[in-house]
Amino acid sequence: MSSTSAAGLPAVLVRRQTLSGRLALAVFVFAVIGLVLMPWWAKPGTIRMIVELCCYIAVAQMWNMMAGYAGLVSVGQQAFVGTAGYALFVLAQTFGVNPFVAIFLSLLVPAVLAVPCYLLLHRLDGPYFAIGTWVVAEVFRLAASNLTFVNAGSGMSLGVMREYSAFERNVAMSLLCALMILVTIGGSYWFLRSRFGLALIAMRDNPVAAASQGVDVRRLRFMIYVASAIGCGLAGAVYFMAQLRINPPSAFDPMWSNIAIFIVMVGGIASIEGVLIGALIYFVAERWFGAYGASYFVVLGVMTVLVALYARGGIWGMISKRWDAPWFPIRRHLVQVTEAKP
Repeated sequence: MSSTSAAGLPAVLVRRQTLSGRLALAVFVFAVIGLVLMPWWAKPGTIRMIVELCCYIAVAQMWNMMAGYAGLVSVGQQAFVGTAGYALFVLAQTFGVNPFVAIFLSLLVPAVLAVPCYLLLHRLDGPYFAIGTWVVAEVFRLAASNLTFVNAGSGMSLGVMREYSAFERNVAMSLLCALMILVTIGGSYWFLRSRFGLALIAMRDNPVAAASQGVDVRRLRFMIYVASAIGCGLAGAVYFMAQLRINPPSAFDPMWSNIAIFIVMVGGIASIEGVLIGALIYFVAERWFGAYGASYFVVLGVMTVLVALYARGGIWGMISKRWDAPWFPIRRHLVQVTEAKP
């Protein structure tokens, strides 16, 4: 978009895309296509691992939108992962809804539950908000552990998936996986490039100053909280459909939030690039060192603390300081237009 201002001033062009962004967009499109075509090039075990990785990316990006932009640090995102997972199993197994339709219907549950949760928590600030989100998640876990409707602590199995062949399940999981990445990563990128994204970045930098310029901080934080709940719910529904079983300890496992925090802090908070880098680091580390149990988690925790103390921008922050080549550019640059002389 170009425009000429007052007389005597040169015309300018608002540049929003970069060469690195175009290349990254092409890679992203090919990656999504690769996810869709997984049944034709990947083994079932590989598909399960990729689905798991995509779920980590989705949950981490939703946490990143909350903490990195809206200033809402949560340690209870597992509340929405678990509720959507349980909703899927109840709809498909108890009420006979097609499981692939039930995935989308199950998202209504975290969307609806997020509203009273936010109204309860939004008056809290900082660590009090974080503790409040953990308490809410524990309430959900205790409720699921005592409700006979969902088999209490015994959990549920998705037996209706036996009606579909292994190839049909793999095709469905691949499509759902691609859709999840499009919604969480692509949706976040689209949102950050919109006028709401400008308001969100302004709110991240200084909420008081943003409010003084007309940004509705409360409304924007509410939108991000609900959107994050839906995104985490989608990841939970896809993950537990792949697992074919759910129970309260796994559905409401605090590790969901721990993983998201590690990925975002190590990769780089307030950046989509950081989420992708952090997710790959965590995924590889889990595959190589997960057998070490508690020692492995201690190392991850120490790494997160060190990054928070000495490299707050994470790995992507260090990269972007040296090379200005964003994969998902959201900034706007004014470039002077040189008009050809007659």
